[in-house]
Amino acid sequence: MLKVGLTGGIGAGKSEVSRLLAEYGAVIVDADRIAREVVEPGTSGLAAVVAAFGEAVLTAEGALDRPKLGSIVFADPAKLQTLNAIVHPLVGARSAELEAAAGADAIVVHDVPLLAENGLAPLYDLVVVVDAAPQTQLARLTALRGMAEEEARARMAAQATREQRLAVATCVIDNDGPLEALEPQVRKVWTELTARAGEARAAAAEERAAEARATETRAAE
Repeated sequence: MLKVGLTGGIGAGKSEVSRLLAEYGAVIVDADRIAREVVEPGTSGLAAVVAAFGEAVLTAEGALDRPKLGSIVFADPAKLQTLNAIVHPLVGARSAELEAAAGADAIVVHDVPLLAENGLAPLYDLVVVVDAAPQTQLARLTALRGMAEEEARARMAAQATREQRLAVATCVIDNDGPLEALEPQVRKVWTELTARAGEARAAAAEERAAEARATETRAAE
């Protein structure tokens, strides 16, 4: 199994890269999606969030009001830390389950927005960073997602800097340009991932063969 960390700042285009990698054959473990699942109604995760932030973060139907919670935690680093302490262990446990189910020969891509922030790079065989300039991120968040500029800047400020993400990168995908420039870069990265996965399988096979030879030698002595 080749374990890959995929990250990028909000608005950098990481989701599109993840989608393309899935089309090529990667097994995607999406931390954002899992983070939503672990706080669905009836979960222990949602109960813990309500205990920490109050019932004001619930909708009338009893689901998590994400915009409301976001407006609270992205304006207060201490409250964001409280939320992360609830959600991250639950996401980690579910991610491990999905990875284990992927199979020994899979290329598993962990789509992790806060990889750099939480020092997770050592957990992966390599890290792919989707990179875009802060002004590009801001323009996408306001124009494409409809965020107010103040909210967009607050969310960007709550993440690692561009330099911090690039510092943990094994591969960098430049998504500062048009969408049509993205696919060739992702295809090139996928080629590298498949090559590394093949090398890892060959090395594992050689290690098993060496162990078998050593066992035969000991048995013959």
